[in-house]
Amino acid sequence: MRSLLYCLSLLIFSYACTSEAKIKEEQVKKQVELDSIALVYEESEISPQIDSFMKRLHTHGAFNGNVLVAKKGKILYQNSFGWANYLKKDSLKIDSKFELASVSKTITGVAVLQLIEQGKLQFTTPVDSIFPGFPYPGINVRHLLTHRSGLPNYVYYVDRIWKDRKKGMSNLDAINLIIEGKPPREGKPDGRFHYNNSNYMLLGAIVEKISGQEFDSYLQEHIFKPSGMKNSASLSRVKYDKIPTDVIGHDKIWRRSVVQDYLDGPVGDKGIYSTVRDLYLFDRALKDGRLLSTSLLDSAYMPHSDPRKGVFSYGYGWRTFNTENAHIVYHTGWWHGFKSLYVRDLTNDVTIVLLTNMANGSLTNLDNLYKILEMPILRQGAYTATGGYIE
Repeated sequence: MRSLLYCLSLLIFSYACTSEAKIKEEQVKKQVELDSIALVYEESEISPQIDSFMKRLHTHGAFNGNVLVAKKGKILYQNSFGWANYLKKDSLKIDSKFELASVSKTITGVAVLQLIEQGKLQFTTPVDSIFPGFPYPGINVRHLLTHRSGLPNYVYYVDRIWKDRKKGMSNLDAINLIIEGKPPREGKPDGRFHYNNSNYMLLGAIVEKISGQEFDSYLQEHIFKPSGMKNSASLSRVKYDKIPTDVIGHDKIWRRSVVQDYLDGPVGDKGIYSTVRDLYLFDRALKDGRLLSTSLLDSAYMPHSDPRKGVFSYGYGWRTFNTENAHIVYHTGWWHGFKSLYVRDLTNDVTIVLLTNMANGSLTNLDNLYKILEMPILRQGAYTATGGYIE
């Protein structure tokens, strides 16, 4: 009788596991279909206003890159302009991968919040409890997320002491150099907002330490795959002599292609490569609640620093912008010949992704694009100290 009951229990358990696996498989299949639908773009329904604006930005503003604009779950416009590599004269494609630069911080922030949601990390976890010997007491995870740690910027510090300029520096290399050299702080923990790459370089290392996975492996499993992002990766010079991307960064003029160096090693503050369409899928996954709970995600969008010019502030990996009619989160990026802009109007469900491999001023004045989309203007110097728009 006991043997019979044991076999019966085993059969029930096996059936339950099989059923659960089938349900999960069906959910994954359905999500793949939904992602494919989300990426449908009918060129016959192209927005003539956006098309005219982008063509002018390309011809008169020297924009070289990819663009995607979506509203209420529908892609209004996507296009590629110019070269992936000027020396080869090869054209960009819509799924060309760009270095996201500081837009990487949005993804790193989500990874950290996932670990907090899983109970593996807390906002109040001290950094020196994760990295023994860390020479700045009183700094916790929240301070890193909000750029209120007062840390020195590792990029400027290690530049003076890293000897092999061709060898990729890892996050732990940078942390150990800081532990050894103890460069002076820029401020007190939670004293003021001070944006610098040390915060998210440390968060990238914390993701690895707490999860037990390499940074890219964690992102692939917990962010890219659930979001349907098939053309995204965190790529480091620690692993590659030359980062495997066909898109080359250029500095202001074509003949200045930017050579990768040791600072293309640390990840988290930068180092994520993606496409305009993948970032749109990331936007949808966040909205759908596939990556984080609503309450935790909402906290990421709240301002955690005093707004500048009355409106601009910073949350957990997102710059924030609030008006009476819109709540916008966004991030900009610049690194080694790449510039990027990722804008999400949460109120009106608008997404704008602009990725360029020509580091010039083409992304500094997009006022007319925002007006076409009936959004507030996102531009430094566009507002008074009290938040009034300057025409």
